[in-house]
Amino acid sequence: MFSYISKRSLNPTLIGKLFKTPPHRRLTKNVGIPCTANPIHANSKYTFETIERSFSTLDIESAPSTAKLTMSEEEIRGLMSVFPDIVQDLVETTRRYEAHDLAEWYKKALEYNLPLTNKKNGLITVLAYKSYVKGEELTPEKLKLARILAWCVELSHCVLFLTDDMTDKSTTRRGRTCWYKLDGVGVNAVNDALLFENGIFELLRKHFRHLDCYTDLFEVYFECMFMNISGQATDGIISRRPVSTFDMDVCFSIIRNKSSSNFFYLPAAVGLLLAGVKDHKIFDECKAITFELGEYAQILNDYLDSFGNPDFTGKIGTDIQANKCSWLVVKCLELATPEQRAIMEECYGQEDPQKIARVRALYEEMGMPRVFAEFEEEKYKTIKRKIDQTSVPELYDVFMEILNHVSKRGVK
Repeated sequence: MFSYISKRSLNPTLIGKLFKTPPHRRLTKNVGIPCTANPIHANSKYTFETIERSFSTLDIESAPSTAKLTMSEEEIRGLMSVFPDIVQDLVETTRRYEAHDLAEWYKKALEYNLPLTNKKNGLITVLAYKSYVKGEELTPEKLKLARILAWCVELSHCVLFLTDDMTDKSTTRRGRTCWYKLDGVGVNAVNDALLFENGIFELLRKHFRHLDCYTDLFEVYFECMFMNISGQATDGIISRRPVSTFDMDVCFSIIRNKSSSNFFYLPAAVGLLLAGVKDHKIFDECKAITFELGEYAQILNDYLDSFGNPDFTGKIGTDIQANKCSWLVVKCLELATPEQRAIMEECYGQEDPQKIARVRALYEEMGMPRVFAEFEEEKYKTIKRKIDQTSVPELYDVFMEILNHVSKRGVK
């Protein structure tokens, strides 16, 4: 049995160099024109005029997808068609153990939280499976199995969201009140997260133990979820340290473990396993590109935590007061003067609204929107080039579809 996560270091390029802003994309002052689709915080003085390049997350419209496999409304409807079965399977498990009082609670928790996940991460599983299984081989029964695996991915994300919202003291998740904030939930959300996590392996046992890929599925879920929890734990440990100690090595370690493994590699890998793929090189290539996509998505998430419009992101950012080692704060520290570093050391990680506002103002003064935009430009080009050169052409459409959705904040 082989491990689907490479043990060697990925050695990511730490972006410390600023690139010249291309002439087709110029930073302007916000002139107050409303844009309901703009993810940038309404109070930000920055906005972007984009003429040639339409995939900037600062201008939420992305280039039209040319992929043959897409995260279409039809695919989402197909995924949702299995949702009642997922809930029923898991609730029936508690009844099998005669935990009748728990059954109703579990059902309520699943129906409240699972619809809050993105679902497009789960669709990566379905698209990866369809990349290899086509035509008459793609039966309704096999497609349902791919969708069940997709819901297992979404369950793993719920585990993170439930615990992450508590540790970050968040109040909303995708526009709805966080589960732990509801009356009667509170710290019980920790136990609910454990129910969700164990529900994944119950679904695997029920639907996949008769297949040759069962052990491999179990291992890749377990390994990616352990990496995810490792990243989450590291995030919490580092957030208790002074901001002056933050650096890009730690930041990228958190990103690789917390986001890349679980949100991008896992859904692709389980789709490939279900399709019968066994070539190690295909998994290595998949890992390399999905980890790059995960970095891009998490750094975008870090940026939008401070500059995003909550009406678009569905979440009120808390990274500043939570003292998070995000890409945005580390990049700010790299570029800061001694005076600016002193402001960060005094104000970052504090609950005082005035200090939070001072950090946001410093981000604006230092032109962090421009810094991020230039990083994003290069990151997109780098990933696109790797996709164009991929040695696994069967996954080209899947990679491009993920990239298109990440660039318009449609994934994670």
